[in-house]
Amino acid sequence: MTEPNAPTVPDKSVPGKSRPGFVFFGGVAAVCLLLDVASKAWAEVELTRRSPLDPIVIIEQHLSFALAYNRGGAWGLLQNASESVRRPFFLVVSVAAIAFIVSLYGKLQPEQRALRWGLPLVLGGALGNLADRVTRGSVVDFIDYRAGWVQSMNELIAALVSGWHVTDHWPTFNVADISICVGVGLMAVDMAISGRRNAEGRREGGPSSSAPPHPVR
Repeated sequence: MTEPNAPTVPDKSVPGKSRPGFVFFGGVAAVCLLLDVASKAWAEVELTRRSPLDPIVIIEQHLSFALAYNRGGAWGLLQNASESVRRPFFLVVSVAAIAFIVSLYGKLQPEQRALRWGLPLVLGGALGNLADRVTRGSVVDFIDYRAGWVQSMNELIAALVSGWHVTDHWPTFNVADISICVGVGLMAVDMAISGRRNAEGRREGGPSSSAPPHPVR
């Protein structure tokens, strides 16, 4: 007569499967913040010497560097609001977003590689723009982009939203904005991968996969 096998304990110390560490998180965020601060400092020094009508052209009719200050948020949100409303609003939103990002990173699983990069990228960008709001009261933007697809997109929005301004010009942005957009994109990728992984798990296991097998009669 043989004894039943003892239950096996899953090995959680598999190489390469450790939870993401905060050293990596802080390092990526710090690099993004440094690049943003350095590029804005360069823009303020170099572009203030030039006329607003004389930007640094990178790609003719598409990409150039021209200095601008955004007192509002994305797409000019609260651009014309009073300082007593605008500054507290953006400070509270920024601090809440940073706290959420740090908290979420601490809960990451080893397989969430896209989110491992996406969260520190968003954090670095958020810190860069927050530093501008604290020190300057506005965000330094200098990357100016124009394209036909931007005009087509605005024409589509104008067909749905009355009074929408149609232009081929994308709102001027900075390195922090790029970091945030890439990070958010990676977060979306992680959501898609997680959703697919969960769907595959349900198909393989089924709703009653954890139930004990029926005895053979």
